[in-house]
Amino acid sequence: MKALIPAAGIGTRLRPHTLNKPKALLPVAGKPILAHIMDDLTDAGIDGFVLIIGYHGQEVRDWVARQRPDLDITFVEQTERLGLGHAVWTAREALGEEPFFCVLGDTILKADYAALLGAAGNVIAVREVEDPRRFGVVELDGDRVVRFVEKPEVPPSNLAIVGAYLFRGSAALWRGLDHVVTGGHRTRDEFQLTDALQHMVEHEAAFTVAPVEDWFDCGKPETWLATNRILLDRAEADGTGTRGPEIVPPCYIAEDAFVRGSQIGPHVSIGSGCVVENCRLSDCVVGERSQLTECGLANSLVGNECVLNHVAGVINIGDFGTARGS
Repeated sequence: MKALIPAAGIGTRLRPHTLNKPKALLPVAGKPILAHIMDDLTDAGIDGFVLIIGYHGQEVRDWVARQRPDLDITFVEQTERLGLGHAVWTAREALGEEPFFCVLGDTILKADYAALLGAAGNVIAVREVEDPRRFGVVELDGDRVVRFVEKPEVPPSNLAIVGAYLFRGSAALWRGLDHVVTGGHRTRDEFQLTDALQHMVEHEAAFTVAPVEDWFDCGKPETWLATNRILLDRAEADGTGTRGPEIVPPCYIAEDAFVRGSQIGPHVSIGSGCVVENCRLSDCVVGERSQLTECGLANSLVGNECVLNHVAGVINIGDFGTARGS
């Protein structure tokens, strides 16, 4: 079975880090969001991918060529970003009418993918949330979905759609998306996937739900850091975290990073080629090939190839940034 990963979004809430790369390539606990998704799906038996790219799409192509060259991957360009429904619709020819799995390229799920992929019918992954008005929501009758609603003012349930879908009846999905996209049916000025799913339900397609507990959103700086913390905790529990005399676990430090005279951690990720000297870092994500000297940082995000000297406190700096304190 193939997996579809929409990864064409701009990621405006994560600027400056998304000014020169797509959100799917932001690092979390030692590897990009996209790598977490693809590795988990490959382990669960997915044997091919269709990646929807757009914003900085060449960076995604280049990353795949360098890091996952052996995977069967088809790229689909979304030239206009008109909503998730439109994004999925652009992949209709690449996927045909075979069953496929879809998961959003900015969300990490730690689910029983093998069980989810083995379901007999169409399945929507959901999670109970306190405020479902910010999400697509499902309404159930028993174990069957009877309604999909996008960001409802009065939610019919607290079951939010978490961005993972198994489509056994893909032909019915394409009919639903054709109805939405070619028919010009927009919700909140976008072509919504939930509207296509509702069209499917109204034409007798059946959906069940798969509850998911571990749903990690990386769409904002604070949730990016929170996801980094959780995944580092899990790596430590699995015995795969980085250890060393200057490390307060859990942490990830790339093998070729150079750390001296520093206290690193807890919850710090440091990318390949970094140099960190005489620093105290906690709750930070540091990209690749950055140089930090005499810094004391917490709750901070540092991009690739940055140079920081004598910087203290909280910082959020994108690629190639420079910051010097007194």
